[in-house]
Amino acid sequence: MTGPEEILPGVIFYSYLSAERREKVCFWKDPTLILQVSGQFTLETFEQTLSMTGGEMMLIGRNQVGTLTKTPLAEGNYETIVISLQAELLRKIALEEKLEADRKYIGPPNMLIPSNEFLQGYFQSIVPYARSSGAEMTDEMGILKVKEGVKLLLHAIPALRNFLFDFSQPYKIDLEKFMISNFHFNIPVEKFAQLTGRSLAAFKRDFQKTFGSAPRRWLLDKRLKVAKHLLETRHQRPSAIYLDLGFESLAHFSKSFKKKFGKAPSEMM
Repeated sequence: MTGPEEILPGVIFYSYLSAERREKVCFWKDPTLILQVSGQFTLETFEQTLSMTGGEMMLIGRNQVGTLTKTPLAEGNYETIVISLQAELLRKIALEEKLEADRKYIGPPNMLIPSNEFLQGYFQSIVPYARSSGAEMTDEMGILKVKEGVKLLLHAIPALRNFLFDFSQPYKIDLEKFMISNFHFNIPVEKFAQLTGRSLAAFKRDFQKTFGSAPRRWLLDKRLKVAKHLLETRHQRPSAIYLDLGFESLAHFSKSFKKKFGKAPSEMM
């Protein structure tokens, strides 16, 4: 596998090439446009599961965590291009084009973008830069390509102005519901706080009130209890579940499990 490779440094363009299936937990701070060149891209959040194949586009909303599954076609490669629509750049576009959100966006947080000849032309204009690792793309050209992409998205779906140009901070969301749905994602506590619309201090305070525990202690305990259930009732192998439950390594999982339950995970099957 090669990549990810920066086409324009600063989270503008990336290219991924792979001949094997891979899964990865990701956090998106900014809206992100995905251009799928080949293979299958699947995004799974606690609200949605979306898939696309070569020639399709997906728009991912800001402040989200999810699992990506990247699957190459039989006897082929997986290739995708990621364009991060950074808040600073979107603000500049809003000022230049006199654009602003006129209401709160209430649609799906992620969406497949219907194709048209203009977007397809844009798609094809990006691919050569990705495959040449951005050797011929200057910063100025890269910014222009991002601006072009934003304008074409608005031309195709005018309602996206409320999706792209709402710069307000996220409202506090139901902490209990969110954490029970997302405890298995291996991301820092600081990211969980941001995703729930809280400062780190407010997140810890609200978490203690909701769960009667500190976030890290609760996350570890929750993951271990679910692991015990999977091992005892579904007879799954420890090596098959530790990553899906947010543990960084099998050794860390095994050590934590034995400390809590007095037995190694392999003894619970």
